[in-house]
Amino acid sequence: MKDNVSEPPVGSVFLFFFMAFAIAWGGMGLVFVFQDAVEATLGPMGPAHPLFILAVWAPAISAILLVLWYGGLPGLRRYLSRLLLWRAPVGWYLLLILGIPAIYYFAAIVTGTLTRDSFAQPPLRDLLPLVAFMLILGPMEELGWRGYATPVLQRAMAPIWAGLLVGIVWALWHVPAFYLGGTPQSNWEVMPFLLGATAVSVIVTAFFNAARGSILLAALFHWQLNMPMWPDTKPLDMYLFIPLAVIVVWIKRTEMFSRKGAVTEVMPVAKGRIS
Repeated sequence: MKDNVSEPPVGSVFLFFFMAFAIAWGGMGLVFVFQDAVEATLGPMGPAHPLFILAVWAPAISAILLVLWYGGLPGLRRYLSRLLLWRAPVGWYLLLILGIPAIYYFAAIVTGTLTRDSFAQPPLRDLLPLVAFMLILGPMEELGWRGYATPVLQRAMAPIWAGLLVGIVWALWHVPAFYLGGTPQSNWEVMPFLLGATAVSVIVTAFFNAARGSILLAALFHWQLNMPMWPDTKPLDMYLFIPLAVIVVWIKRTEMFSRKGAVTEVMPVAKGRIS
């Protein structure tokens, strides 16, 4: 049976970018302009502040609204089915599980901050809720950046260029948080983050295509980047993602510079289904 699902046009990615910025920057703008009133009503700015969460979820909200517009509920089911994709080459899982923590600990060694205290963790009763919260915060962005923007762009350009474009937009989208006290980014340097985030986007694009469009694995990659157990070694850790991206692109150069095999469907048809 036909379910009247149509893939979003390439041009819709610009609407997605506009919506993601409008929701996120609009919420942050309220805090900038009406800080006293906002804090009196919703409390001081921080990772759990409602407007910060709204900003972080803006790419997901934008993607879901566009999926519903183009595909309705059947399209949304197809889109969300990509949260169930988990198969990927073993090398990518090694990078996900071991490689990302290794970058942070290597940066700690280089900066001389790898001490016994850097391995200390809060009690599980405090750590587990924080880890769980981080799972539903930053990783939600991947419903938009990799769930929507990347496959749409890969219809028009090779993965290397799609990854760079999404990375630049993704990095710039974070900028207001650097100038708003109480956010995680308020203690970071802007330029290393912009470069590192763009490099990360290239890496995740290669991973995303290797996993056949898995939103799940992109979200888990994002979760590892924000994991509270790893030492904070910014800005060096962000710089280290640049050579890693170069290595990934070199190893996967055939796939990264060709649209052949790139994931281009936002709402794929499940195998075995006739539509």
